[in-house]
Amino acid sequence: MSGRPHSPPDDEESPLLGQNGRHGDDDEQPTLYDRAIALTQEPLTDLARVLLVACVVLLLLAATFIGLFAGAEHKLHKIPPQRDPVTTTTTQTATVTTTVHSEPTPSACFTPDCIQLSSDILSSLDTSKDPCEDFYDFATGGWQRAHPLASDKSRWGSFLDLAKENKAIIQRIVNTDDGDDEDSLSDADKESLGKIRTLYASCVDEDTAAELGEEPLAKLVNTLRDIFHGKDVGAMSSLPPQEDAVQASFSAGKAGKHPLTAALAYVHSRGVSALFDIEIEGDAGRDPDEMVPIFSQPGLGLPSKEYYVGDELKDVYTSTLESLLLALAPADETKLVEDQSKPMRKAHFWPPWPWPPWGDDDDTTENKTARAHRLAKAVYKFESSLAEASGDLDIILQDPKATYNPVPLSTLAYAVPQVNFPAYFASFAVRRFPGSTVILSYPPFVAALGDMLHNTSTEILEAYLVSRVALHYAPYLAHETDAWKAWRTLDESVRGLKKGAAFAERGEWCLEQVERQLGYSVGRFFVQEKFAGDSRDKGVKVIKDITAAFKESLTHLEWMDEESAAAAAQKADSLDVKVGYPMWPDTTSDRAIAAYYVSLKLDNATFFENIVNSIILDEKSTWMQLGQRRDHRRWEMFASTVNAYYQPPANEIVFPAGIMQPPFFSAKWPGYLNYGAFGQVAAHELTHAFDNAGRLFNQNGKLEEWWTNATSDAFNERAACLSAQYSKYTIDDGKGHKVHVNGNLTSGENIGDSGIVQAFRAWHAQFDDSFAAGNEYILPGLNYTREQLFFIAFGRIWASITRPATALQLVRVDPHSPNRFRVEGTLYNTPEFAKAFNCKPGSKLAPPPEKQCRIW
Repeated sequence: MSGRPHSPPDDEESPLLGQNGRHGDDDEQPTLYDRAIALTQEPLTDLARVLLVACVVLLLLAATFIGLFAGAEHKLHKIPPQRDPVTTTTTQTATVTTTVHSEPTPSACFTPDCIQLSSDILSSLDTSKDPCEDFYDFATGGWQRAHPLASDKSRWGSFLDLAKENKAIIQRIVNTDDGDDEDSLSDADKESLGKIRTLYASCVDEDTAAELGEEPLAKLVNTLRDIFHGKDVGAMSSLPPQEDAVQASFSAGKAGKHPLTAALAYVHSRGVSALFDIEIEGDAGRDPDEMVPIFSQPGLGLPSKEYYVGDELKDVYTSTLESLLLALAPADETKLVEDQSKPMRKAHFWPPWPWPPWGDDDDTTENKTARAHRLAKAVYKFESSLAEASGDLDIILQDPKATYNPVPLSTLAYAVPQVNFPAYFASFAVRRFPGSTVILSYPPFVAALGDMLHNTSTEILEAYLVSRVALHYAPYLAHETDAWKAWRTLDESVRGLKKGAAFAERGEWCLEQVERQLGYSVGRFFVQEKFAGDSRDKGVKVIKDITAAFKESLTHLEWMDEESAAAAAQKADSLDVKVGYPMWPDTTSDRAIAAYYVSLKLDNATFFENIVNSIILDEKSTWMQLGQRRDHRRWEMFASTVNAYYQPPANEIVFPAGIMQPPFFSAKWPGYLNYGAFGQVAAHELTHAFDNAGRLFNQNGKLEEWWTNATSDAFNERAACLSAQYSKYTIDDGKGHKVHVNGNLTSGENIGDSGIVQAFRAWHAQFDDSFAAGNEYILPGLNYTREQLFFIAFGRIWASITRPATALQLVRVDPHSPNRFRVEGTLYNTPEFAKAFNCKPGSKLAPPPEKQCRIW
């Protein structure tokens, strides 16, 4: 069925009668019984057979629709009684007049699409809940009951549910072997399709993986050890010769004369975070389009620094490190123990002298098990020091001024003399980096890193690097290996899974790897199948309407002066809105996609190496931006991704085709659903441009204060109110303790969520035209107003279930609030919601105005 679902015309609802309304009396007419007997004795014609089948199908459909409608009526009888309308106002923020439209009552749409959509909405609800007190469970309770967590999942939600549906497209691409369809493909598309199928085939080949065991990871680690110990590996690869040009791009290169530097370049080129991370991004303080290196703290073996303060995961993590180090120990049974009192020397020249810095071996021997145990404890202690020196995430993620610290490369080299940074950068981007400036995201970490390296032996540094590589790549080994089992034990503990819980179905996991490693190729085929017609145009209209509503609200904000409001409107107009898919590599070009992956060699029998090669290719693509001008055609997400983002230095908001699917968006849906669901996503990203971090970037993406001091102070006061509100919310850690949400960490996302009011205003502003065009039609069996369905659509997209251990992890590291509070915390500050549901004053989601934290 094409286009939106249509309401049936009036004549289709009329009784199906003969022209005269009834038959005349005639004694000569045969009885119904006589006709039935006659029919059974006559052979059925082809037409009769078709009509008979059609009648049966229609009867079944009618029975199904009646059942759905009866179920809907049964649920609707449980809806809490409507309360008297309540009008709430506030003097703290905008006073925007919204026209409340009288509810037109056209015939409901009874097409199959409309009935299915109504059924989906009803099935997600729990009408035993009072929407004014517990809207999250009201809007998602039915969904939660229908989606119990599988044993291998630590969380599940609407985003992941849609991602799974999107992966079904990849599954069809992988499995389809239609010669006629594929004959119509270009040679470039056939090449891309071949790589998708090769990677998937290598992934599902568990027998070959089991035969190889830990060998692929051991090769990677052995090459790392050789580089770290200064062997002249040159372009030596830990992988088969197929890597050719890709591997050569990240050989030891100029860093080869500096073993630690070369080792870091080696692991970083393979996507492993160790000692520090380098991001390539625009210089926001000087020229946002000039791509420069940003030096930041590394990822850790545990999810965040808080895990190293207590002992909740210390034992299991140390045990995991020990198992990994033992499984990947050198082939010789014993190793001479180095003198632990001889750490890496702190010198401002590399290599230090005398060489080697770890001293001579003595004649003390130690078996592999004892050594792995000792080094695991030492690595944990070293990582604890890294964690302690790292900045808090509420600063790293929420304060762009504090994280913008440009320094000469020589300053970084002096602070961390153990790493030869000119050689490090040269090994990645020869002739692309002039070496003038590096931006430090957290200067205290840089100074601490130099001291830590000075006080840490090379044996422990080697063990640390090996463990980082092992934790990163163990998931790609066969499940029978000791390394995979060690990684899985840690994974279960961190995510709160039952020990020995079943792992994700292999095919499902392999589809995820295909999307992750070949995302541009997958995105091309995905867009062709799932983002056709007018989806893009309708999505862009929602975004533009919300932008217009936002600009209109600026003139009513009491806390924003005219000068700041004018500048904010200019920034909103300057936003680069991107919808659907990236243009670099060009998703619409078969040759552009094939060219991006032309150097990537894949083999059906080498899944582990396929993964390493694809990661190297992506790292190379990232580093090729260094020293160049920003390419605004590039995206940070693939077309099939279920997400969206705002990028401050580029002043762009991006919406992949992957998120523009139900339950977020459909070109067939009525406006109140699209603006409530996708409109919230669009308003969220737009509002990020004006949150506590985004507001510090001007319309060109440059980091500067472009609001007046009075407006900035007034905004900060309201943002602080919001942080305090969310800091009162708590989650259960699964051990009987309540853990508070970090309102400072989640501040930017909470402000983004407050953009729902802009989506609501935008929907109302376009309602009359939309209604006249037939785009605000009523769905059957839903005894709710359009305003109520707008907010129900908003609530549904945040449906989720999370295990306590994972909820604890997210509260510590995720800048987003838990989904329950993303809904109810937002609606607490949205009087339009209380009015739509006729909430009584003083109910949970209809607080007095003075208790609300309203910004827009």
